[in-house]
Amino acid sequence: MERENMVKSVSRALDIVTIVSMEREGVGVTEIAKQMDINKSSVYRILTTLAQYGYIEQDQETGRYKLGYKFLEVSSKLLDSIDLRTEAKPFLQELESETNEVIHLVVYDQGEVVYIEKLEGNQTLRMHSKVGKRAPMHCTSVGKAILAFLPLNTVTSILERKGLPAHTDHTITDEESFLRELSEVKQKGYALDLEENEYGITCIAAPIFDHLGQVVAAVSISGATMRMTNERLTYLQERMVDIGKNISERLGYKTESVKDKSLF
Repeated sequence: MERENMVKSVSRALDIVTIVSMEREGVGVTEIAKQMDINKSSVYRILTTLAQYGYIEQDQETGRYKLGYKFLEVSSKLLDSIDLRTEAKPFLQELESETNEVIHLVVYDQGEVVYIEKLEGNQTLRMHSKVGKRAPMHCTSVGKAILAFLPLNTVTSILERKGLPAHTDHTITDEESFLRELSEVKQKGYALDLEENEYGITCIAAPIFDHLGQVVAAVSISGATMRMTNERLTYLQERMVDIGKNISERLGYKTESVKDKSLF
């Protein structure tokens, strides 16, 4: 019986936390009691206990209860513990299984992308990419997917330092044209590399955002151009956007549309 009562108390405490979290201006004891259909004295005891541990705070002027800063401390520790590779791995494996192509996961670092995961797929494809290697941003789908959602002054700074050197005849080397390309990437939510980095290889990528809504990484599918037809790329567009969104949500991203995360 004692154990049952403890479980019931914990359940009520969690229900109260949920109710309080939904009211920006706070909520009173009477309101909580009505919503939960329990007496006010029980609600007050639970609120008092939660307040002692910092999970609930009472506004001294209104008497209403709000979430305490302890939740911020706990959530911060959770976010710090989130590992991008670990959170993304199931989605990367899903893409590999669906497409049998090479799947990349990269992060943004000092004006370049760094490969932190690569799944080889079952199709034959020889690429220069490997885990730990750096790559330029302007001629890779992952790089463009990230650049499109960085502030314009950051993009301009990167282009000034790195330039737009041609890697193939298909590389965009004109800055005005490249900025238009990034604007389109932002609108669509995905980026393409149409043999711009390596001949014979076409890639499609989507950005990944962290809990602050900042672009931090990208995921891509790379395949032989003969297999990555226009029809296939059209099919993969929505799939890649969804995968990017799913990984972002695992990192704590919740709010705005990815299309709003740019100064373009």
